[in-house]
Amino acid sequence: MPSLPAFEKDVEEKAKSAPDTGAFDEQTPEAGSDPLEDAYYDYLCRLGDDALILGQRLGEWCGYAPVLEVDLSLANLALDLIGQATMALGHANNGDGDELAFHRDVLDFRNCLLVEQPNGDFARTIARQLLFSTWQYILYRELTESPDKFLREFAAKAVKEVAYHRELASEWTIRLGDGTEDSARRMAEGLDWCWRFIPELFEVDEELEEMIARQTVPDPRGFEAEYYAAIEGVLGQAALAIPPDQRPILGGRRGHHSEHLGHLLAAMQYLPRTYPDAAW
Repeated sequence: MPSLPAFEKDVEEKAKSAPDTGAFDEQTPEAGSDPLEDAYYDYLCRLGDDALILGQRLGEWCGYAPVLEVDLSLANLALDLIGQATMALGHANNGDGDELAFHRDVLDFRNCLLVEQPNGDFARTIARQLLFSTWQYILYRELTESPDKFLREFAAKAVKEVAYHRELASEWTIRLGDGTEDSARRMAEGLDWCWRFIPELFEVDEELEEMIARQTVPDPRGFEAEYYAAIEGVLGQAALAIPPDQRPILGGRRGHHSEHLGHLLAAMQYLPRTYPDAAW
């Protein structure tokens, strides 16, 4: 197996500078009439929705993955992401993340389009994971230096999980790309399918611009070059070519989703919506 970039050392060095107390700041203002508060709420929903929807997608592999080890690995990734979603959405909604997860309509979700794409075959799932986890890792690494206490502590915990997600996706990308003719073809097709959704990860709209201007969150455009260099490095080890540029597909951050998200939410939200007063 070719050697991979050393993610762990980078994670530890960044995370050490952030407190890891296990307690989250409950004093941050929730969404309200103030534009910054609304932007903060929106940003928390983006973080939470990305993690929630990708976690749900990965959970669909449970019992269907190629081998038992991969089945367990993908389930663990899903649990990590659901945990991140619980924290982010809970902080956005006065501790009640379930309300946002199970009782919002599709147009109210703020996840990027990449995470809601169907799993496809195993190679496409790995391509989606590589492209998203690499971006999420860099974002969380930068968020560990945020002046906002919740975001800083949230990121310090989550970045360690995401470093593993990124490493797992990188390893499988290399194994499939540098494997058989069929596995390489499938990996290339998976990357080509997902590539058009990458530009949305670096899109800066009015809400995000507000948070960047207050220096609360990093500007994703500032690490776009690092992102593409990291992806190119993994694909080089996998003997895979960078997919050609495609027409960007945008809109998820504004609630304009593909038909796939509606089907996913129909399954995910069925029980809480059917039995709204149930408790377990």
